[in-house]
Amino acid sequence: MNLRNRHGSAVDPVPFLVVVGLSFMILLSFGPLYGQALGLSLELGITASAALFAVATVAAFYRQVWTFCPEAASAVPSAVRAERLFHLIPILAALIVALAVPLAVR
Repeated sequence: MNLRNRHGSAVDPVPFLVVVGLSFMILLSFGPLYGQALGLSLELGITASAALFAVATVAAFYRQVWTFCPEAASAVPSAVRAERLFHLIPILAALIVALAVPLAVR
């Protein structure tokens, strides 16, 4: 996949694909269940989750591809970026558990 920003520079597609994949997983796994818990029909819950996924995809593309400046990314050392990533992993795991708790208690 060859993604380019608004200036025509090549952009690494992996961060964008990871964000889109995670948002797909979370929104379409938990969205319809929460919609039903709030009284929506299954079809409406799936539609709302798909719409939110589309919004998240457009926002991720704008933030991580369209306005991305590859020159600025090299200014942050890779060790700092890896440390940020390892700090985000437990936060993501806690988010998934927190999303599942109300559904399990019901």
